[in-house]
Amino acid sequence: MTSTHLDVNAIDFDALGTWMDGRGLPDGPFERVEPVTGGTQNIMVRFERGGSPYVLRRPPLHPRARSNEVLRREARVLAALRDTPVAAPRLIAACTDETVMGGAVFYLMEPVRGFNPTVELPEPHAGDPAIRHRMGLEATSALAELGRVDHRALDGFGRPEGFLERQVPRWMGELDGYAALDGYPGPEIPGLAETAGWLERNRPRSFSPGVMHGDYHLANLMFAHDGPRVAAIVDWEMCTVGDPLLDLGWLLATWPAPDGGGMPAGHVPGLPAAREIVDCYTALSDRDVSAVDWYTVLACFKLGIVLEGTHARACAGKAPKDIGDLLHATTLSLFARARSLM
Repeated sequence: MTSTHLDVNAIDFDALGTWMDGRGLPDGPFERVEPVTGGTQNIMVRFERGGSPYVLRRPPLHPRARSNEVLRREARVLAALRDTPVAAPRLIAACTDETVMGGAVFYLMEPVRGFNPTVELPEPHAGDPAIRHRMGLEATSALAELGRVDHRALDGFGRPEGFLERQVPRWMGELDGYAALDGYPGPEIPGLAETAGWLERNRPRSFSPGVMHGDYHLANLMFAHDGPRVAAIVDWEMCTVGDPLLDLGWLLATWPAPDGGGMPAGHVPGLPAAREIVDCYTALSDRDVSAVDWYTVLACFKLGIVLEGTHARACAGKAPKDIGDLLHATTLSLFARARSLM
């Protein structure tokens, strides 16, 4: 059985139909059922019912320990963003009761009409340098819009108090935990201790709490087919209430370098330089971006440690070696970028 069939068979359509009927959604047979492919570990299936299109999102068939909790948080975020200008997928309804579909929570959202530029670059974008340049500024504008959301709509969602103070100890602790994986020689990351020390010494004294996406980069953006507009920010699994300037730092840390360096993703030629991204955000936000280099270094530090986890699992035979090697090289590149900013 292929993964495509598994994706579709992960949905109990009888249970889904009964649940949808109870929510007053259009009834009828399920039509045009097909999986939505992408980099996510969660399962997404597109279908139509009663003349309306839907995308269903649920945890994988073999869920992680917190898969249902992560989906509940995602649904809560999308509900809070539904009536804002933020370019997020529009939530239709969520089922947070895991007994409805065999142990999995799920939610329904409207399909996003758009493409991901790290996967494909269709026309008119491919042939128009002005559109490609503007895509970077639209990505920045969409992030600034998220930073304007009143985080009090997500009361209790995160712990903004002490958010910045927790970052370095939290991620150094994560790195230390990789030692439990047999075969991992330890973090061979030049500049690790120096970066951690610099971050602690130069940490901003205060910030204004806000809604954070938590993994804001090009691979998590869908762009409209007819121009540079961001159609949707996707994959809200790491969303929290914290310091939104870390999202800006994350975008800069993963931004394609002029030499083709940066994150291992599809190359989009002609994007604006990092300085233009910062200037654009500054013009659209009332947040103080004077410490933007600090946030970018923190993003390099945190993301590098996250990716090193896959390298550690590969050393223990729990992930493909080629993927582990690639992500370790990316970790080294991120720490080198951090050192260039310190």
